[in-house]
Amino acid sequence: MSARKINIGLLGLGRLGKLYAEYLSAAVSKSKLVAVADTSGSLAQDVAKKFGVEAAYSNPIDLMENSKVEAVVIATPTVTHAELIEAAVYRGKIIFCEKPLSLSLRESYSIQKTVERSGVFFQMGFMRRFDRGYILAKRQIENGVIGKPLVFKSTSRDPYPASLEYLHPKNSGGLLVDMGIHDFDLALWLMGRIRTVNAIGSVLALPELEKIGDVDNAIVSLTFEDGRLGVVDLCRNGVYGYEISTEILGSKGTLRIGYLRETPVLIMLKDTISYDTVPFFKERFGEAYVRQLQNFVDNVLTARSPSVTLNDGIHALKVGIAARLSCREGKAVEVNSATN
Repeated sequence: MSARKINIGLLGLGRLGKLYAEYLSAAVSKSKLVAVADTSGSLAQDVAKKFGVEAAYSNPIDLMENSKVEAVVIATPTVTHAELIEAAVYRGKIIFCEKPLSLSLRESYSIQKTVERSGVFFQMGFMRRFDRGYILAKRQIENGVIGKPLVFKSTSRDPYPASLEYLHPKNSGGLLVDMGIHDFDLALWLMGRIRTVNAIGSVLALPELEKIGDVDNAIVSLTFEDGRLGVVDLCRNGVYGYEISTEILGSKGTLRIGYLRETPVLIMLKDTISYDTVPFFKERFGEAYVRQLQNFVDNVLTARSPSVTLNDGIHALKVGIAARLSCREGKAVEVNSATN
């Protein structure tokens, strides 16, 4: 492997962007974080100072004008992705972009054409594919350990909601696109293409979500192209902790991926037996985020193809958009009919 490092600029310093600044500064080898940008210039300055980054910007385009920056990691709100990807392509930057690719399929196809015409390296971010449990599960499925996978079940529950600004569908895509896209990507990765979705959702615990036109709980039934089945349940108010789990029922056995207990300690008192739970995504997927960024850097340095492609991002987005449409219209929706 090449001994040189890639100079990286990080766009967006929200809750995930701040973690990426930490990982790129201290945990990802053969990378150097040389610039950060956020619309809050003071935040960019603070993060740059904290992690010893030489340049900070309030305008991401200014960061991309920095000749030292070879690659950009885009962790900004989804609604900004298309503009930033286009700007990065125009300047010949290597690109890593967090999910979802965009809020619109038409915009996503436009991004795809722009990237493919340019020939720039582009990798999508779906960190669960880099979690050790999911990696092992994928390997066991491929090795036939559980026979033919028949039924996919996945649960994603946040312990508390993010800000309303973040949750607003016009910024993130809402529960079914922004959050559900992780589970839909896993279904595609572990089982194959999805033909139809049938989604139900409602505001059950967080009445403030009615104001922005979203739901806090949803259940999505999946039918794969070959008739196999799946179900995904999503929740913004899993108050007991951060629960991410997946089960694959096969013809010879079952795989279960995930855990809820954070530390291997059981407290046993006279009237109570208890244990702690996973607090949130940093604790559950910190290693996966680092492994994902390391994979991106290694792929670039060794001229390998991206591990997670634009097509992967578009396929998962199509399922999410179809699920959102199904939820609104109260009927099953063909994934390939999603055209927005």
